Amino acid sequence: MQIRAFLEDCLAEDLGAGDLFARLVGAKEVKACVLSKDSGVFSGQIYATELLEMLGLKYAWKIADKESFSPKQTLLEVEGDWRLLLQIERVLLNILQHSSGIATKTASFVRLVKDHPISLLDTRKTRPLLRVFEKYSVRNGGAKNHRLGLDDALMVKDTHLAHIGNLQAFIAKARQEIPWTAKIEIEASNVKMALEAMQAGADIVMCDNMDIESIKEVVAERNKNYPLVLLEASGNITEESVQAYAKSGVNAISSGALIHQAVWVDFSFRI
Repeated sequence: MQIRAFLEDCLAEDLGAGDLFARLVGAKEVKACVLSKDSGVFSGQIYATELLEMLGLKYAWKIADKESFSPKQTLLEVEGDWRLLLQIERVLLNILQHSSGIATKTASFVRLVKDHPISLLDTRKTRPLLRVFEKYSVRNGGAKNHRLGLDDALMVKDTHLAHIGNLQAFIAKARQEIPWTAKIEIEASNVKMALEAMQAGADIVMCDNMDIESIKEVVAERNKNYPLVLLEASGNITEESVQAYAKSGVNAISSGALIHQAVWVDFSFRI
């Protein structure tokens, strides 16, 4: 239902009061296809399928989410009234190009850390109202989602900590108030803060913008005294630096770059 509502909004944005070209021509049954001009990892199939079925178009997929594609590869074949196909062309391509761009960027990160026992995560740095769509695209690239919103985990960041006097008391209160299944994650910008967070009872400690040597120090302390605490590295982590963080001993690495640094792949629509 959420996907359909999203697609209805996409179509409404593009069609406005109606397609002017459709006023000028009659019906004609045609065949069309989506072709790739780039290589990458495909994503967007669930959304595109719902779009095609909403409008009663016949289609045949030549690729599936998470699969790789090459230039000049046919990804999708569609049949229907050419007026309708032309009306959905831009929405269809926008969805597939945007989603596949994120999946492709994510896959490049995943390949760099595949030999290390860590989870690669996205962040909440998503475009407004596109969070579910963009995080779905990350999963198709082989990574995992961090929290979807403020309601599925309690993350206490520096802006929160500035107004919390006793972290241990705060966490104890949170245990009584938030859902039993919700984890508590504390952001730490240095070793001292990370140790305080572990001592206070955090489930997860985020090592935010910490250098590798400091993170290794936190990992050693965790391994010795707090083995159940999960450690996450975050903060301006790029493809150039991600391997160094993967070797540090943390459980997870989060990077907004999976989404906000992704570039659309080039697809074309041919009738």
